[in-house]
Amino acid sequence: MNASEIRQKFLEYQTARGHQVIAPARLVLENDPTTLFTGSGMQPLLPYLLGEPHPAGQRLADSQPCLRLQDIEDVGDPRHTTVFEMLGNWSLGDYFKQEQIPAFFKFLTEIVGLDPHKIYVTCFIGNEKYGIPKDTESAEIWQRVFAEAGVQAEIAEIGSSEDGAKRGIKENEHIFFYDDHENWWSRGGGVETTPIGDPCGPDSEVFYDFGEDKQNVAKYGKSHPASDGARFMEIGNQVFMQYKRNQDGTFSELTKKNI
Repeated sequence: MNASEIRQKFLEYQTARGHQVIAPARLVLENDPTTLFTGSGMQPLLPYLLGEPHPAGQRLADSQPCLRLQDIEDVGDPRHTTVFEMLGNWSLGDYFKQEQIPAFFKFLTEIVGLDPHKIYVTCFIGNEKYGIPKDTESAEIWQRVFAEAGVQAEIAEIGSSEDGAKRGIKENEHIFFYDDHENWWSRGGGVETTPIGDPCGPDSEVFYDFGEDKQNVAKYGKSHPASDGARFMEIGNQVFMQYKRNQDGTFSELTKKNI
């Protein structure tokens, strides 16, 4: 299956799930002085993720051309290209984790045809300082969908990417908890730097395993999903906007949650 076929299959799949396919934004964004190029599928949709109603409804899908200049020195390695398309499905206050995770897993395994035994996922480990709990809900959903596909998926707590390089992964582990440097989304990066008033939340990344022999242990340490080595490649990310940072710096649950 080539890139055009994957794009077509994805948009057809999301249309069947009730999503409205929207046109991609321009690579050079208009009326956005904060950036030169569109760097993610989320970027043009931020006004709607921040609360503005979208004219096409609450379920959207698109294929957004992206260019990331911060990655330009890495172009040519196993995971970076000059320009890429980011496929996205978006829920604006509609469905959430219980529907999103199984649907994405189904697309990867039943539509694209990936081997479920070679899929590994990450979840947010939580932040005790700010009272943000571990995302056990996502991990439990993942464990269920893996089991339905015949995969024994054990859960492991990693913490940081550096911890992962020391620990590595063990047999049957497919679900890993990482800190906010890996599994938290906000416009400011981690939990501590989330802007006041902004929506934010944990994310769950999905990786494909190309084989242990691809890992350069001397350079990157033991293999784990968030390693910069070549064994694992991120093939998807699900951002769960379920919190808002309050004026006093604390976090509270959003009534209207987005994906």
